[in-house]
Amino acid sequence: MQSLLLRQLPVTHRLGQFALAALATAVLAGCDVQGATGQDAPPPPEVDVAAVLVEAVTINETFTGRLEAPETVELRPRVSGYIESVTFTEGELVDAGDVLFEIDARPYEARARAARAELEGARNQLQLAGQEAERARELMDDRAISREEHDQRVAALADAQARVALAEATVETAELDLEYTRVIAPVSGRAGRALVTRGNLANANQSLLTTIVSVNPLHVYFNSNESDAHGSRQLVDPRAGTPVRVTLGGATETNRMATLDYIDNRVDPATGTLTFRAELPNPDGLFTPGQFARVDMPVTRLDQAILVDRKAVLTDQDRRYVYVIGDDNTAARRDVVPGSEAGSLLVINAGLEPGDRVVVNGTQRIFFPGMPVSPNPVAMRPGAGDDSAAVAQNQR
Repeated sequence: MQSLLLRQLPVTHRLGQFALAALATAVLAGCDVQGATGQDAPPPPEVDVAAVLVEAVTINETFTGRLEAPETVELRPRVSGYIESVTFTEGELVDAGDVLFEIDARPYEARARAARAELEGARNQLQLAGQEAERARELMDDRAISREEHDQRVAALADAQARVALAEATVETAELDLEYTRVIAPVSGRAGRALVTRGNLANANQSLLTTIVSVNPLHVYFNSNESDAHGSRQLVDPRAGTPVRVTLGGATETNRMATLDYIDNRVDPATGTLTFRAELPNPDGLFTPGQFARVDMPVTRLDQAILVDRKAVLTDQDRRYVYVIGDDNTAARRDVVPGSEAGSLLVINAGLEPGDRVVVNGTQRIFFPGMPVSPNPVAMRPGAGDDSAAVAQNQR
């Protein structure tokens, strides 16, 4: 029935339907073409690219050291007696010669007076013996006395001289004992607590009164293994005072330069390490004996080290890599083995060659290896070409 109706439609009407269908098809086709070609592809992302640096770098290793006082004094009295006063503040700095304790001096003052009196008597006896010996010589010349009596008077003079010498020594000893009642600091440093206080008996050469440790300068002792020690011996010289950096950990790190002044003469066979010592200035007393510190010391020198900005090195699980830009301006992934740090730069031990260009900024715009990029040439950050040593990451 439908075919019959179509056949009955005018020819012009059927041609109009076909024209409309063709027009709709053309419009749809045009829309598809416009959707496929009307929007341009995005341009390659712009990234900062720098050539690797090739410089001579001194590599530092970080060691764990301990601060020690060059001088440690256990202060004991030289005379016995009761402590009259403690004249220092516990835990504070003292200077050599400061009086720290005072012992009751009255018994020693009395002994000194007695010794001086004995000396005065001995001198009087010496004067008398001298006069008698002189008269004996005169009488001997006149043959008025025997030689035996003359010799006795000469011997008495010698004995009087000896007694004077003994009395002088006794006075000196008594005055020293009196002086020792004032216990003074033999070295400058920080005093500990008073172990014998006022009213207590202090025994000569026995009672420990306090301890003093020198604080300026301090010594820093640290150990290096044989391989690092061998490299360090080529780079450091205790006689020249090679500088090393000492860092004190804490809420805020404090570092200060010290000078190497001693290397042990043998390797410890039990540990396989060699002991180094550096002298650390400590005028403000900030560093304290007994503290642990980190010591950065040169262990080797690389004449042709390859360095890149730390931001260029990316991490993929246990691998480290960079993006290297080729001649066709595509970013190729390159696995690397990073080494020590040199300021904001990293020493690359393997994976890069001189002349390689790496992406230092904009790596987040690279979505896959081989992606085209628009390189923007920049300089690698300065700081690797000077004589400042790179600081190794591993702690000892």
